Amino acid sequence: MKSSTIKKTVLAFGIVVLISNSAFAQSQNRQEKTPPSFSELIKKMDANEDGKLSKDEIKGPLKENFSKIDTDEDGFISEEEFKNAPKPKGRGKK
Repeated sequence: MKSSTIKKTVLAFGIVVLISNSAFAQSQNRQEKTPPSFSELIKKMDANEDGKLSKDEIKGPLKENFSKIDTDEDGFISEEEFKNAPKPKGRGKK
């Protein structure tokens, strides 16, 4: 084999390895994502720092399902209500 053919083969192999490692790492990151805890949500969203989350303070799936989560219908999501909330369904495998 010529030296240039060997170099091209090694370079192509290296590129394939890098691409496959990158794709694997991205898929691992997606699987490791976990929902935030109530204390993390409080730190991020509790604007008036009362230890509860009102509908005006939250966003995303939590806001979309507010009435299902706020079981005592007091207008706030407490830690207990958050723990007992229905879990979101996964998106499924692609």
